[in-house]
Amino acid sequence: MKRLDGRVAVVTGGARGIGAAVARLLAAEGAAVVVADVLEAEGRSLVAQLGGRSRFQPLDVSSEDGWQRAAAETERELGPVSVLVNNAGIMEWGTMEEQSLASFRRVVDVNLQGAWLGMRALAPSLRRAGGGVIVNMSSLAGLIAYAGIGAYAAAKWGLRGLTKTAALELAPDGVRVCSVHPGAIRTAMTAGFDDSYTAGQPLPRFGEPEEVARMVLFVVTDATYSTGVEFVLDGGVLAGPPAVLNPAEQGPE
Repeated sequence: MKRLDGRVAVVTGGARGIGAAVARLLAAEGAAVVVADVLEAEGRSLVAQLGGRSRFQPLDVSSEDGWQRAAAETERELGPVSVLVNNAGIMEWGTMEEQSLASFRRVVDVNLQGAWLGMRALAPSLRRAGGGVIVNMSSLAGLIAYAGIGAYAAAKWGLRGLTKTAALELAPDGVRVCSVHPGAIRTAMTAGFDDSYTAGQPLPRFGEPEEVARMVLFVVTDATYSTGVEFVLDGGVLAGPPAVLNPAEQGPE
C-alpha cells in the first residue's frame, strides 16, 4: 500500500519546477493530486502524465474567489483535502528605491496572501478529512537577508510567521502546518544563475526540485510530531562559511 492512498492533495504552482516535482511524488505515493496553477497548458500536460484521479485546477492564488471555487470543485469531485502544498511564488528584482509599489504588492499578493487564502479556504476541508498537513513553501530568503529582493524576502519571512500561527490555530483539528525553506534550486526562477552562484556553499551545487519534493513528502508522511517549524534545504549555507581545514595553506594574514 502506498503512503498516500486515498488522500487528496492540492499543490499550487504545480505546473512546473518544484511544484511539478511535488505533484509527481505525491501522485506516485497514491494521492489524487490537484495541480493548481495559472499555467494551464503545462498544468494539463502534467496531469495527463500523472493519470489516476489527479486533475488540473486553474487558479490565481492571489484571488479569494479563485480559491473558493478551487476548494468547492476539488471537494465535490475528489472529496475532502488532507494535504495542501502552498508552493506558488514569484520573484521580482529591485532595491527598495527601485521597486515600484505595484511590483512589491504583486509579489506579496502571490507569495504571502496566496498561502493565507489557501489555508483559509481549505481549512474546513482539512477538518472534514479528519486532519491533514499544510506545507508552506518559504525560502532561504525567509531565514536570512538578500539585497535586491525585498518584497520576496518580506513575503517569505511573513510566511514563516503565518505558518506558526496556523499551526497553533489548526492543531486542535489534527492539522499540522510546517514551512519548507529551499536555497538555490535549479528551476526557471534561477535560470539566469551559473554554477558560480553556489561555489562558496559547503555543498557547492544547485539543489534539484526532486530533492525539495522528497522533503515535502517527509513532512507530510513522516514528520508526525512536527508542526509550526522550518525544514531547510540550503546546501549548508546556514552552517556558515566553508571551514578552513588547513590554516597554513591560507597564507599570511
